[in-house]
Amino acid sequence: MYARGMSNKDIHDQIEEIYGVKISLDMVTAITDKIIPEIQEWKQRQLNEQYAIVFVDATYFSVKENGVVVKKAVYIALGVAMEGEKEILGFYIGDSESAKYWMSVLNEFKNRGLKDILIMCADGLKGLKEAIAAVYPKTEFQSCIVHLIRNTLKYVSYKDRKELAQDLKLIYTASREDEAYSNLQELKEKWSKRKVSLENWENNLDNVQPFFKYRPQTRKIMYTANAIESLNNCYKRLNKGRRVFPTVQALEKGMYLSTQMIIEKWTSRYANLGVTLAELNIYFPDRVIID
Repeated sequence: MYARGMSNKDIHDQIEEIYGVKISLDMVTAITDKIIPEIQEWKQRQLNEQYAIVFVDATYFSVKENGVVVKKAVYIALGVAMEGEKEILGFYIGDSESAKYWMSVLNEFKNRGLKDILIMCADGLKGLKEAIAAVYPKTEFQSCIVHLIRNTLKYVSYKDRKELAQDLKLIYTASREDEAYSNLQELKEKWSKRKVSLENWENNLDNVQPFFKYRPQTRKIMYTANAIESLNNCYKRLNKGRRVFPTVQALEKGMYLSTQMIIEKWTSRYANLGVTLAELNIYFPDRVIID
């Protein structure tokens, strides 16, 4: 019940209603606390030596802290293994973003056996790009296309969103970087007449640039930061019964149990990964590890 997003109060009420048994809220907490050693073991488990792509994103939950409800960021790292499976490398409940913070996370990955990341896909996480350059200097950093789209659309009137979303495809589906840049300039001129700015695309073009050298099959996986978007939606859905977590530890328990429910349903691999691995082997010679 806790794993499916029910609060301690809901569990207390449900048990009393179904079984006629009264248990205290403290007892519910004590029962769910039994998984804390399991959480620690999961967080310290060994990782693969290499991942083709690692997506990093944040989702937010309300937590009571010192009698005040605050928003806590949960940073989620999702890896695409060389065999094509998705794996949640970890989740991290943090107060702030900085290169120092991300270096501690990435060094933890190294200590858990992760030696190489070919591509890191993230956006808007302060200090992450600098930390990647320090800890995994050979990793290619790629801005998340989905975030760029979302950040552009949120400042546009509802009636214009569909048209703009369609226009933005001319940038990220372009066959070459110069074509993408040319399309961006045309769109800037078109949308400036409606007071819509595309500066975030121009400012992030260097971080998007690696995207254009890949074939559609590989681009689809990278664009499927939809993978981590849908993962975040699953976390939100599974925890929708908890509007406010009473403690950070309660949030950690909810995240862990939700993670286990999510990964149980992951049975398929990315399609056509062989094509992508062959391409990655060209761009990252002598680095691709395939058992």
